[in-house]
Amino acid sequence: MTDAYPIGIEEEYFLADAHTHNAVPRMPQALIRRCRSALGDQVQTELLQSQIEVATPVCTSLDEARAALRHCRSALKEATAEFGLAIFAAGTHPLAEWTEQEPTDKPRYHKIADDLKILARRNMLCGMHVHVELNDPHVRLDVMNRILPFLPVLLGLSTSSPFWRKHATGLMGYRLAAYDELPRTGIPEFFVNLADYNSYVDTLVSAGVIEDATHIWWSIRPSLRFPTLELRIADSCTHLEDTLCIAALYRCLARMLRRRPNLNGTWRNHTRLLLEENRWRAQRYGTTEGLIDIDARCIVPFPEVVENMIDLIAEDAAALGCTREVAHVRVILERGTSAAQQIAVYRQAREAGASRIEALRAVVGWLIEKTAA
Repeated sequence: MTDAYPIGIEEEYFLADAHTHNAVPRMPQALIRRCRSALGDQVQTELLQSQIEVATPVCTSLDEARAALRHCRSALKEATAEFGLAIFAAGTHPLAEWTEQEPTDKPRYHKIADDLKILARRNMLCGMHVHVELNDPHVRLDVMNRILPFLPVLLGLSTSSPFWRKHATGLMGYRLAAYDELPRTGIPEFFVNLADYNSYVDTLVSAGVIEDATHIWWSIRPSLRFPTLELRIADSCTHLEDTLCIAALYRCLARMLRRRPNLNGTWRNHTRLLLEENRWRAQRYGTTEGLIDIDARCIVPFPEVVENMIDLIAEDAAALGCTREVAHVRVILERGTSAAQQIAVYRQAREAGASRIEALRAVVGWLIEKTAA
């Protein structure tokens, strides 16, 4: 199945009170049973009780992924409504206070909470993860190294976290700024080969620092459970079609890099630092400002960066049947990311005389509506 590049998508959502729109610190036990009766193992709890996660089956097309995620969002909307709750997809909850959140009662989460202490309580964040199947572990590591320059682009397109603890942050993607408090996050280092990567993981496990590689939370990582390379840099996307677009871009990039084994094959000592600079620019500006072209040593406007990427993967999009989903990236650029739209809703409410908290409630109301649309 490697030539088909099967994918799987995970989306994390926030639980909110349907009336006040505040975060729900404790999930009713009956709710998760109700969700699992509708979705089975496709739905899972998260570290905090105010979050819930869904995962698609292995999909060989974006149409399959679309149908699966549409069903998940619809089923969760119906289930949560029975408890006076709602779900929404965004990187942060505009109204939530992390001090009020409770961890999920699960052995793995207890261990994480005991290890991370206050950082686990502060992890009031939701992301979107995409798995692309690459059966050969050597290929997975090679593609991970060479796909890194594209990660800030995918982050910028997904930004949906402009608010934190009832305040505007000034960032389009605040989620990663908070997530970087955790160890083993951010853009991974360049690894010489698979043995180099395995040596790193084995050292941490042998030293008792981590149990296994699932405790490595980089922006992209080889999956331990599946023969996949897992994208983790994206915020949870409010619009379903944005999720599918980013998944399609990532899937096509993986195929393109296998087709062009020399692309991004040589790095200089400062390359990773410049990639971190681009990641910051994506967090700060989303799609409204450009990224650094490492070779040209200048800022390239974000739409131009995107068009260059579309040209690179055109052949792959056609081969994988992702052309429509890839083309949606232009809709994101014209319409604005979820973060840009949230800010517009907030400003409109404030200009109409709403208080800061009332305006944030309007933002959450918009997020609930668009997540279910």
